[in-house]
Amino acid sequence: MKSKVVPAATPVRGVKEAILDTACALFYEQGVRAVGVDLIVEKAGVAKTSLYRFFGTKDELVAAFLRREDEDFWGTWERVARQHMDQPAAELKAQLKWIGERVGRSNYRGCPQINVAAEFPEADHPARKVAAAHKREMRKRLKSIAERLGVARPDQLAGQLSLLINGAFVSSAIFKPGEGISLLLRTGDALVHAARE
Repeated sequence: MKSKVVPAATPVRGVKEAILDTACALFYEQGVRAVGVDLIVEKAGVAKTSLYRFFGTKDELVAAFLRREDEDFWGTWERVARQHMDQPAAELKAQLKWIGERVGRSNYRGCPQINVAAEFPEADHPARKVAAAHKREMRKRLKSIAERLGVARPDQLAGQLSLLINGAFVSSAIFKPGEGISLLLRTGDALVHAARE
């Protein structure tokens, strides 16, 4: 997620997009609970009634924020996967590399799904459901790579790789510059090697 100044709504962009763009930037930079509806409509340059017309509640807006983050994350994942269609080892390394680059950004504030899940402990909260689905999807995709690698226990390797990636998401603030990539790649290699023994 990149920090940006969000322009006010225009007829071309649309009010709904202006609200969502603004909310996404503010939620990621400041946290969901710290950002109120009044601030979102002020920064977006729209009426509060417009926000509620398009999103119904703040909770629905938070879920929309996470769905947008999902689209961005999985869009990158898919592009990388297409480059390594029949090369699971190369795909895994490439996935870990771009994730390492992501956590190394100067404006990186952690995984939006983990951040929101921490703010909303209620299991039935709409945003927490989106966050949980995101993490299940990651493990599923990692299991697919593990199966193609031919390891004996692909679900176990997928769980280990999920733990590695999520650990990188929450540990990014203590990494040295560029360290995220090397840590992910070296640890990923070690996990795959151990899974093949």
